[in-house]
Parts: sequence; structure tokens; C-alpha cells
Amino acid sequence: MESTSMDVIVDARRLQVLREMRERGTVVATAKALHLTPSAVSQQLATLARQVGVPLLSKHGRGVRLTGQAMVLLEHASTIHAQIEAARSDLASYNEEPIGQVAIGAFSTAIIGLVAPALADLQRTASRLRLDISEVEAPECYTSLDVGTLDLIIAIDYRLAPPRRDSRYHRTHLASDVFDFVVPDTHPLAQREGPVALEEFAGDRWVTTVPDGPCAELTIASCTTAGFMPDIHHTCNEWEGVTALVAAGAGVALVPRLGVRCHRDGLVVRSVRDNPPKRNIYAAIRAGAERSPVLTTVIEALRKHG
Repeated sequence: MESTSMDVIVDARRLQVLREMRERGTVVATAKALHLTPSAVSQQLATLARQVGVPLLSKHGRGVRLTGQAMVLLEHASTIHAQIEAARSDLASYNEEPIGQVAIGAFSTAIIGLVAPALADLQRTASRLRLDISEVEAPECYTSLDVGTLDLIIAIDYRLAPPRRDSRYHRTHLASDVFDFVVPDTHPLAQREGPVALEEFAGDRWVTTVPDGPCAELTIASCTTAGFMPDIHHTCNEWEGVTALVAAGAGVALVPRLGVRCHRDGLVVRSVRDNPPKRNIYAAIRAGAERSPVLTTVIEALRKHG
């Protein structure tokens, strides 16, 4: 049997390009995700193929797809990346106190409800720790974590998210964010005391976040489970827009509690009766980095406010 020579150093960054190619499926999509040109992606993959001595791409119609050897290499790539992160964590642990910089990516309500309070705590308790915070949504947050642009992301479980057993990431549960009804104060159910059943809003117009987003999907799934399809008339990118439309009388909505922390006039919040919907919020870091004292400190501060 012909043996494959592996007596060269494999650049971990090229392994990341190969991993992104598996996730995106095309050279063009991979280039866009990594902010490279398609020719640069092709060159990186061609160089990696020469380094490991096996073909990594094969023609498939008008495009290309990963070979079986590429999939085998990717299995080992997850271990390689985890070991690199573990080495970084062990080196960082020699410091007596958390020192360093952590780039955090989170969606807007997580920044308001989790990241900002944690930042305030850490400024008092870990003054030599610097947090750089960016608002970013899925799936871009996972790519930024993979390539090292971000060190920690805050995300939620939904249909297109990586599975919990994905070996690339180490996850920590932060919060179960329960959804409540928000209705205009003129709504017939606004003055009712206690929780309200979903089916009582079957005849209402609805306001949601953008279609195909995780929270819009949760609203539709919850309503269909209750026996009806919500009549969605308005969509917004942010919860501020959703609640403003509801307060104006445009419809009703299911909004996570992190999204209604800032109350507005004309809006009434009512809890959902019987198994209210909720979104699972978690922090993800690269596998192997969980021993980092810096990241551990940040995650513990986030959990405090979850």
C-alpha cells in the first residue's frame, strides 16, 4: 500500500479554510465567509493538498466537492485545533490573575442583558482584562469564532446552528430566556390577570422578527403546536421595532424577556400559560480553550447574569 508523506508542517489556517469549505459547500461561499477571494481559497486548498500529499477536492458538475481524504483530514483537524487552544490555555494559566483581551460576539439582547452587566462586574474585579464586544448573529458568529476573529460567542439553539455535540466548540449554558406575550394596552386581553393561552391569540395579527430567524421560527412552531398558524403582518430586525409596532396597535407578539427589559408606553406584557416557549442561550468557545483562566473568568461573569 502506498504511504502518504506527512513530514511537513501543516498550516492550521489552511485546515480552517478546508473546514469552512465543508460547511459552505462552494469555493465562492467559502471565500465570502473568510473575506478572501475565490482564487485565494483555491490556492490555500491546493497548497494544503500538496503538503499532505493527497487530493482534497474533486470535480463535481460545474463545481468541486471534498474528497474522502479531505474528510479524514478534517476529523484530525478538530483534534489539532483543540490541542492548539489547550496549549494557549495552559500558557495563560501561569498568570496569577486574568490578563488579556477577549473578543466577544453576541446578538443585541444578549449584549444588553448579559454582556454589559458582566463587563461592568469585570471592570471592578479583573481590571487587567479587556473585552472587545461586537454585535453579530448566526451563522457569521461561528465562522468568526472558527477563524479566531472572536474568542467567545453568545448564541442560541435553532435549526441551522451547529449541533450540541459539534467537536469544534465547547459550550456553556447561560440562560433559558422565556418568551411572553406583548400586546397593546387596548387589546381585550390586556387587562386580564394571570397567564394567557396561546390559542386565545389565534385571531390576531402578529409581529415577529425577520422570517427564517430563530425567534420567528420559535413563534411559528409555538403557535402551530397550539393549533393555529400565526397571521404575520409585520417583521423587524430588532425587538425594539417589534415592541414599537405592538404598542402602536399593529398586532401581538411573543418576545423574550431579554427583549422587553426596557418597557414602553402602550405595551402590556402577559406570561404564556402551559409550557411557555423559551430560547436556550449559550456561550461557545473553541474546543480546547475551556482551560483558559481568562475565558473561564468571562464565562462565569456571564453566567451570573443568565
